Amino acid sequence: MFAVELQKVVMAGHDNSNGSTEKSSSGMDDLPTFNPENMQNNMKIILYSRTFMAIIGGVIAGILGLTSLTGFIFYFLVMAMTSVALTAKAKFSIHSYFDSWNRILLDGFFGGLMVFWESVEGSISRFW
Repeated sequence: MFAVELQKVVMAGHDNSNGSTEKSSSGMDDLPTFNPENMQNNMKIILYSRTFMAIIGGVIAGILGLTSLTGFIFYFLVMAMTSVALTAKAKFSIHSYFDSWNRILLDGFFGGLMVFWESVEGSISRFW
């Protein structure tokens, strides 16, 4: 699932080990410069990971017969585990790979819900 590597989005010279920005030689604070191609690549990885986990989670929920409230709870647990896995993939240094925490925690969280429920319905109708 996570075979593709996340790419750092903060340009070289602006990021130090603790994730904060360094001061320039002129004494003024430089704003971090983000690489838009790397940011787009990382967002695609989040989208693909959440979609994949929604499909797998939906099939598992369907086979287990989880519907209604238990199905929703299962979906949210799967998406929470995906967020934790993506955060671990970014080595818990979110601001080196994304511009905010919302990108990794919330983007695509509800987008996979339709895919999840379609997988549940398909699994239930096939196995039950």
